Amino acid sequence: MPTLCAPTTAQRTADRLTPLPLVAVCLGYFMVILDVTVVTVALPAVGTALHTGVTGLQWVVDGYTLVFAGLLLFCGGLGDRLGGKAVFLSGLVVFTLASAGCALAPTATVLVLARLVQGLGAALMVPASLALLRTAYPGRAARARAFGIWGTVAGLAAGAGPVLGGVLVAGLGWRSVFFLNLPVGLAALFLTSRHVPRSPAGRGHRGLDLPAQSAAAVCLAGLVTGCIEAGALGWTHPAVLGAFAGCLAGLVAFLVLERRSPAPMLPLTLFRARAFSASAVIGVLLNTGFYGLLFLAPLYFQGVHHYSALRTGCALLPAVGVVAAGSALAGRITARTGPRLPMVAGLVVGAAGLAGWLVAGPGTPYPALVAPMACAGFGTALTMPASTAAVMEAAPGEHSGAAAAVFNAARQIGSALGVALFGTLVATGLVPGLHIAVGIGAAGFLLAALLSARCIPGAGRTARRTRERRT
Repeated sequence: MPTLCAPTTAQRTADRLTPLPLVAVCLGYFMVILDVTVVTVALPAVGTALHTGVTGLQWVVDGYTLVFAGLLLFCGGLGDRLGGKAVFLSGLVVFTLASAGCALAPTATVLVLARLVQGLGAALMVPASLALLRTAYPGRAARARAFGIWGTVAGLAAGAGPVLGGVLVAGLGWRSVFFLNLPVGLAALFLTSRHVPRSPAGRGHRGLDLPAQSAAAVCLAGLVTGCIEAGALGWTHPAVLGAFAGCLAGLVAFLVLERRSPAPMLPLTLFRARAFSASAVIGVLLNTGFYGLLFLAPLYFQGVHHYSALRTGCALLPAVGVVAAGSALAGRITARTGPRLPMVAGLVVGAAGLAGWLVAGPGTPYPALVAPMACAGFGTALTMPASTAAVMEAAPGEHSGAAAAVFNAARQIGSALGVALFGTLVATGLVPGLHIAVGIGAAGFLLAALLSARCIPGAGRTARRTRERRT
């Protein structure tokens, strides 16, 4: 009799969502996402305190995102080889120490260097966090709930960032934005070391493909450097042209190395699927427009309307406060209709929101920008979960990890590119540059909507592919 009851008890235990491993992992992930948006409100104060202009502020934001995006694939492979817990703990230590370096930075150069190290910590944590959740919650129901909470944390962190940043800057100064990570990081380290089980290290895993990783990093660094420095030096300056040449050389080298590798870091065959390639491009275009706007909006509110940091954080609520609602709605629609409908709808709504910023000027009342901000945020939130579903549906099961890494890297590249390009456009004039930037962002959203309509499967094709895979 006890033997018959054992499987039921084991199943119930596996499906039970014990909170401490989830809390530990989500604390680290919360810091990673929070540091993308919390810094935006502090930028004017950073510029004044450290005597740096728009180019320096771009590097403060993009230094973090650049390393984060460039090392995601590498750190995912590192977690497979060494075990997720060791890599996650290493990422927490690096991120927490780098946050202290940011908070104590005496110059803009030191701040940028510390942000680069923060990006390394983020890249170590994010891929490992999913592996740890998979190990900590072996039951399907518990694992699904854990992944759902993990995803919700991203929306909460992105939404809380500007408001929390405004409160901290107004009350304690811009350095407190980075000091905040110290108690959170220490708590995450304690909980992870005590309560998160080890995920098994891979045996016989392929190499980390360091030459290809280096080529990818050179490509991304050249692209972002060229876009940022063009604002101060001009698009035809030899240093800017050299950066773009380095980007092209890195891209060519990466493609050649991956094509010749017997065990490539990124299987190029993934891009033969139209839905996969289109989703990666959409991820870049989506984050370019939205995070480029999040970079410029605080500069506009504080530079043109002379808002305080706290008021600026509150002013951004329409853009970030709708993220959770949009993400939840996207999940329901995608489950019923497939990813195409929410992606097209979200991108069109987001394009309208970005275009609505064309009315922004020195005398524009704040209420006129509420609807544009809400549309940009809601459209982005509606698109992102559906895009993730489209990528994972298009990729073969044996390459699901690489597919997830590619999509996350594409999003971070879009964030870095948005800050770099939009910041460069406002270097010679905030309002005229803002108008050009949002026009480019809106056009990118519409292009992404067209790609979604043509390349992303709807309900019928998604269901048919699912049936084919099951058979």
